[in-house]
Amino acid sequence: MHDILLVINAGSSSLKFHVYDLREPDTLSFAYGGQLSGIGGAHPDFTVRDAAKAVLVQRDLRAAEAPDLAAAQKTLGDWLGTKIHRVPRAVGHRIVHGGPQFADSVLVSDDVLRYLETLVPLAPLHQRNNLAPVRVIHEQWPDILQVACFDTAFHRTHDKVVERFALPQSFYDRGVRRYGFHGLSYDYIAQRLRRDMPEVARGRVVAAHLGSGASACAMLDGRSVESTMGFTALDGLPMATRPGRLDPGVVLWMLEQGMSHDEIQHLLYNESGLKGLSGISADIRDLQASDAPSAQLALDYFAYRVAESIAGLCVAIKGLDTLVFTAGIGEHSAPARSSICGNLAWLGIELDEALNQANAPCISAARSPIAVHVLPTNEELVIAQQTLRAISAGKR
Repeated sequence: MHDILLVINAGSSSLKFHVYDLREPDTLSFAYGGQLSGIGGAHPDFTVRDAAKAVLVQRDLRAAEAPDLAAAQKTLGDWLGTKIHRVPRAVGHRIVHGGPQFADSVLVSDDVLRYLETLVPLAPLHQRNNLAPVRVIHEQWPDILQVACFDTAFHRTHDKVVERFALPQSFYDRGVRRYGFHGLSYDYIAQRLRRDMPEVARGRVVAAHLGSGASACAMLDGRSVESTMGFTALDGLPMATRPGRLDPGVVLWMLEQGMSHDEIQHLLYNESGLKGLSGISADIRDLQASDAPSAQLALDYFAYRVAESIAGLCVAIKGLDTLVFTAGIGEHSAPARSSICGNLAWLGIELDEALNQANAPCISAARSPIAVHVLPTNEELVIAQQTLRAISAGKR
């Protein structure tokens, strides 16, 4: 009987998983996967699909079944217990922050886990949740190999000028630097371009990962050259509940007004971005359906700042040949793509709106000098690849 490999991607309000068959020692074959979404909300749901995209499970859950990540883990674990009848060869996890210590995936040990826990303040929405399944498995089944795969690792190719803040050397020595995030997603996009469009991959590419979290990455020959995110996942583009780029003087002003660290952290991670600007919702679909002026303000701000950042990334790669949209908004929101590209029309970007509305793989007009593509991302596959590579190499 062949081995299996389990991938877990725990986010702030969702728990995704993939199961891969290892029919040959180094060959991944997707078996099934899904997600438990809406954790902590009133209407969580659980969906699983197989390799043919047939629905295996489609279930609305009671709020009590997924009030938090721990409960969601148990719900998922109970279901997986009915499907998985042998110990996985390994479990791969998405870990948002690898800090200065890790530039590649690594086998989890007690020391690794302790180090990753010290990075929780740098990604409070994600790191703790990412580590929760690792910790549970590590405590209950210590012999199962686990691999930590980092969102920061893809960007460790950045030049020192790009990586630095204009702060004294002592801060850099302590790990205060621009890391970049969403690296697992960008790794997948780079792979897809190399496989399906090698000439595009060799050129000047900006990929925009636009979802609840959002960033953009400039790539040359499939390698990250610059990214909009920095030390934490607060930086760069405006997001669902995070402000993106912000004058640090604003935070100093908040402190002077008597706000505590926890109050400021909650505001910046949970009450800002599209939610804060609109006062309505963090979901771009709700804003697009609203006729409230504040909803339009949030949408216009998002499109403007994303376009501004894409233009800025062109400095790092000396121009732009291809723009790639990915992740939830990038893959599914034609109005958002149209607004962003409208702000970049001065570069010559022109969309074919019929193709854009259809979420086609290529949505640029034939005469556009810059090609615009829509590519679904697959972080879980990259985690599986890195997990397989790490256990094969026996990395620690």
